[in-house]
Amino acid sequence: MRRQDMTIGVLARQAGVNLETIRYYQRRGLLAEPAKPLGGIRRYSDMDVTRIKFIKRAQHLGFSLEEVGALLKLEDGAHCTEARVIAAEKLADVRKRLEGLRGIEQTLQTLVTECATQKGNVCCPLIASLLES
Repeated sequence: MRRQDMTIGVLARQAGVNLETIRYYQRRGLLAEPAKPLGGIRRYSDMDVTRIKFIKRAQHLGFSLEEVGALLKLEDGAHCTEARVIAAEKLADVRKRLEGLRGIEQTLQTLVTECATQKGNVCCPLIASLLES
């Protein structure tokens, strides 16, 4: 593909997303909507593919679309400090969620072990624990 010759369908395939994702990103201001020539079709560029892939990678790392928008405003590379602050906040959030998940894991492990050791017609420890909470 040349620099500016993709239709929205080709853009979607190149970026690995569907058409509605592209339209949604445009409505959210994450992706510019190219001008439509009189009687023509909007054309997208390789830079649009790169931008969509950036958005998807950032989402995969846990950034919300609002946070992605903030990062995209800093994409010129001259704002590394601001980007680092956003990433550090996300890292702190991920660590907090991991801590919560570890607590859930430990509780479930204890309940699964208790369930495995119960014999006969007794109250299930998992069910009893959930009823207590």
